[in-house]
Amino acid sequence: MTFPFFSIIIPTYARPQQLSSCLQALSKLNYPDDKFEVIIVDDGSPISLNQIISEWQSQLNITLLKQPNQGPSIARNLGASYAKGEFLAFTDDDCIPAAAWLEEFASQLLKTPNCLIGGQIVNALVENIYATSSQLLIDYLYEYYNKQNTKTRQTSFFTSNNFAISREIFNSLGGFGKFRLAAAEDRELCDRALQLGYEMVYIPEALVYHAHHLNLVQFWQQHFNYGRGAIHFNQARANRGLGKIQPEPSPFYTNLFLYPFRQGFFYRAPLISGLLLLSQIAHSTGCFWERRTAYKK
Repeated sequence: MTFPFFSIIIPTYARPQQLSSCLQALSKLNYPDDKFEVIIVDDGSPISLNQIISEWQSQLNITLLKQPNQGPSIARNLGASYAKGEFLAFTDDDCIPAAAWLEEFASQLLKTPNCLIGGQIVNALVENIYATSSQLLIDYLYEYYNKQNTKTRQTSFFTSNNFAISREIFNSLGGFGKFRLAAAEDRELCDRALQLGYEMVYIPEALVYHAHHLNLVQFWQQHFNYGRGAIHFNQARANRGLGKIQPEPSPFYTNLFLYPFRQGFFYRAPLISGLLLLSQIAHSTGCFWERRTAYKK
């Protein structure tokens, strides 16, 4: 197998333990050490990450970049601007890529180099009901947007913690939009790529395990911010001369709330379904808040 050179880009903010776990996983990739680099972008963390980086410097080709706190989108763009790789692979500091992660991306990109390639995200915190519910929502969205193209694996949405793209295409797209929130920047990039005719291919074999600790307040805030991000996403589409994304039909929501039961969560299904309902309330509240804030400006 040919091994193209990858630049793995990871934005981070004040999560040294999670970042260390991510780097540990990257040190165990089934991929030649001299065929990938790791670019960490510190998004204005209040603590130094130098010690964490130094612990893994002997095992990984790591570059640490720093910027004032501007959000993960701008951090990813900064990382990409320093990248040497033919291809870019994006993940987050609270993610643990599987050993075959980069190998799976490489195999697909060698066949379809002009496509965006997304992998599967698996919840690593099955005991955390909020993390479970949040990941189940992503699973549902991946299934929903991919259901018409099961043979080609063509889809229309990847999250920013598990996808790969050629550096040339990423630069031609202009990178991620300047979203300060960790919300909708991935959706907007995918939408822009599709508009320009690029295909998106989903390969579930490219696994990352997501260890995002959430409590009830954090769960609400996450989905509230997704709602705020949706307003910026629609504004970005308007700036490109496109219409707003239309609300999904009612079966979308009915199937969403039934999804935990269909996925075999048994006694936890009612609670998860209730949290999925809460996520949609938080999302709508975030949309309302952002519209009101924009109106005041």
